[in-house]
Amino acid sequence: MSLYTQICSNILFPLHERLKGHHSVALRKQLEQSQHWPRERLDAYRVERLRAFLTQIGQTVPYYRELFARSGFRPEQITSLDVLTQLPLLTKADIRAATDTLKAENHGPLSRYNTGGSSGEPLIFYMGKGRKSHDVAAKWRATRWWGVDIGDPELVVWGSPVELGAQDRIRQLRDRLMRSELLPAFEMSPANLDRFVQTIRDCRPAMLFGYPSSLSLIARHAQQNGIAMDKLGIKVAFVTSERLYDEQRKLISDVFGCPVANGYGARDAGFIAHECPHGSLHISAEDIIVETVDADGQPTPEGVAGEIVVTHTGTVDFPFVRYRTGDVGVLSNKPCACGLTLPVLSEIQGRTTDFVVAHDGTIMHGLALIYTVRDLPGVEKFKIVQESIDRTEVLIVTNAHFDRAAEQRIVHDFKARLGSEVEVIIRQVDDIPPEKTGKYRYVTSKLVVAGPVAAD
Repeated sequence: MSLYTQICSNILFPLHERLKGHHSVALRKQLEQSQHWPRERLDAYRVERLRAFLTQIGQTVPYYRELFARSGFRPEQITSLDVLTQLPLLTKADIRAATDTLKAENHGPLSRYNTGGSSGEPLIFYMGKGRKSHDVAAKWRATRWWGVDIGDPELVVWGSPVELGAQDRIRQLRDRLMRSELLPAFEMSPANLDRFVQTIRDCRPAMLFGYPSSLSLIARHAQQNGIAMDKLGIKVAFVTSERLYDEQRKLISDVFGCPVANGYGARDAGFIAHECPHGSLHISAEDIIVETVDADGQPTPEGVAGEIVVTHTGTVDFPFVRYRTGDVGVLSNKPCACGLTLPVLSEIQGRTTDFVVAHDGTIMHGLALIYTVRDLPGVEKFKIVQESIDRTEVLIVTNAHFDRAAEQRIVHDFKARLGSEVEVIIRQVDDIPPEKTGKYRYVTSKLVVAGPVAAD
């Protein structure tokens, strides 16, 4: 670890977190101890955490106070994680219907967030400083598994409007101090790909972070143009937010000369799991309880695929209890050779976001279109279908809050991204059925995008 990285990791970033009112530093240190505890001690700690969490929200959160009273649920008597099956599953529709009563009466500052989720159902939720601290600590711990730390040069390929639109002076200064550089994942034109490749060569980062599809496109562009990227000193490529395909892993690893570390999580559900150098996707079990359930909401046994359901015990200000992610996965209790005793997600299925192609041939991340639709008032569900280079349809399920202005906004923004020549059709429908697999896909392009990123 360089002297500068030590200063960032031990002084600058902790100061940054303290000024934000976060306690992520202490939490990260605690997590780095508990990840080695014997499983019996870890399990007992998780039960204790769950009991305290449910007892607190049963007293301070109107939604759960009423639910526990109505059902006779006694959180203070919890002796096992299995007690969670006594509580109902929490859906996006439940959160939308009860947003105000899900806020703790004594909550601190809350930040408002939007997400489309894997089902294409827009969701507004809130996050307190405690939840943020836990997520930062869990991600920080996982980063250090790979021999890199905050302050090591990092190049991020990302597309969230939060990261792209809020680069004020303080944020820019922070990123410069932490040696983190951001590249927009929305537009993957040949010219931008040339620039991205050159930026990586100039930056020589210790780590990459981004969507697997975006890093795959950059890697393939470098490969096709005969540009060597495997001697830059990159130690690891962290990927998240989409399903990681085997072809993508191999391509990224071969081109950049580094291992690929897969991460699983979501802005709503939290930082759920991260891959260790031995290849296991370890759950952040001190804070997060993962269940898998079948189509009837009943638990599936170890080794059997089921929908991933998350309880995040760091969310006391706005609780997520048995939250349905819409993703499908497989749990495993087999020990990992790395020595961590954290439980494992042995498989994640059906999590992907397509690319779309603009009229001029520019390939861009599907999120470039998603963000416009999901945040509009009155949109309950949506699906974007790119029928051809000249035509894109938007299927939407709306309520009374959707109006003509919202429709015009979709057309305007899509044409700005895809090209003014593109016909954008808005179709209001009664429902949007899932795919044959049972999963919803909120962006589908019928155009063939070259390379493994198009695989499904």
